[in-house]
Amino acid sequence: MKINRNAGAQPPEPPAPKAPQQPARTPAPAQDPAPRRKAYDVAQDPAFAAPPAEPEKFFEAEDDYEKEAPARRRRFPWALLIVLVMLGLAAFGGWQLLQLYREVDGAGESGELTTVTVEQGSSVANIADLLQENGIVEHGWLFRFYAQYSGQAEGLQYGDFELYRGMSYNDILVALSEQKVRRQTTRVTIPEGTTAVAVAQIFVDAGLVDSVETFLACANGEDGSDFSQYEFWNLIPDNEGRLLKCEGYLFPETYEFYTDATVYELVDTLYAQFDQETAELMDTIAAKGTTLDEVVILASFIQEEAGVPEEDYKVSACFHNRLESDDPLWSSHMLESNASSYITQDVENNYLWNSPMAEYMGWPQAGAIPEDVLNAYDTYRISGLPAGAISNPGFAAIDAALNPDEGFMAEGYYFFVTGNPNGEHPGEYFYAKTADEHNANVATAGW
Repeated sequence: MKINRNAGAQPPEPPAPKAPQQPARTPAPAQDPAPRRKAYDVAQDPAFAAPPAEPEKFFEAEDDYEKEAPARRRRFPWALLIVLVMLGLAAFGGWQLLQLYREVDGAGESGELTTVTVEQGSSVANIADLLQENGIVEHGWLFRFYAQYSGQAEGLQYGDFELYRGMSYNDILVALSEQKVRRQTTRVTIPEGTTAVAVAQIFVDAGLVDSVETFLACANGEDGSDFSQYEFWNLIPDNEGRLLKCEGYLFPETYEFYTDATVYELVDTLYAQFDQETAELMDTIAAKGTTLDEVVILASFIQEEAGVPEEDYKVSACFHNRLESDDPLWSSHMLESNASSYITQDVENNYLWNSPMAEYMGWPQAGAIPEDVLNAYDTYRISGLPAGAISNPGFAAIDAALNPDEGFMAEGYYFFVTGNPNGEHPGEYFYAKTADEHNANVATAGW
């Protein structure tokens, strides 16, 4: 066997296998000669082929792969959370806008009427802050914005305005656009126990009324003035001998009145105060079977005879015993108060002889008091209460007339006397059950 030693030392191709013999056939058409043998290529030989390349590694080691590429987990739905938050903010914002709209439109709950004073030269910002401070609006900034952009800010006026929480912004702006000149006021004080004539004189002296007659004509309803809006006014009896219907009902207090107020407005203010002060007593009055007028009349005497809360209820007990006792000595049930009687001593401030009422009626100058007046007001002449009150009592005296000291009543006290201002017991009260005890007290009191 010869060895082919050609360059490349390629091994000889194995001999082609012999084709099996076939039966004789018709000769086939001539074909192309057999292709030439290709030169042997080592690179094509599987025995000399380079080993396959390892796949490219993306990680240094297997541990690194596990750390960097963990198994796929379920992600938190951040997108859903963001959508929900945005929806919540939108809903809250819508609710806030609705509340602001309700305030602008005045659809909120209404409050009490409040007088708001706008100073001259106040800006819309000042007014907005003032309205917020007084509870008229909840958001001053919103009112300021609305006033400016609605074109109504420049028309706002100064003065006193009556507004209330719950008004629409338009209504507030209309109210503030009406010129209000601040009205001057005068303070008036009516002391407890002041007579109706003296009350009228106080208003005359304050420059609020032109005369005592003008005031009393209104207060008594003689000039056509109607105060029937007050229950107590309708309950005042038009009894025979009554001098002044208003006596006892012009409630003593300190008031602030407009200097240009009408007489009716002045009187109405006093009556409104009386109505307010006594409203809580009406049920008790009805339960005790008495009337408001009787309580007021008795209170006017308590006010004159005592006038200090710590003594009012004891003096009231003495008066109640005189009027209600079964004691034979008091069978006539006379009140016997020096404040309205035949006694003419100046120290007594007697309603019939030396009070403003007596001076107004001209009784002392006439030298005698008409018989019909004495028969209606002299507490040493008549049984029971007089025809009307003798002054305007305060609340303590009214309450004492309705609720006397029960202990003093039960023990049977009928008399009292106060110490002489110039004696050893000025202003001190002495109480007694019998006339003899009372006379002794009078001596002790320095009379």
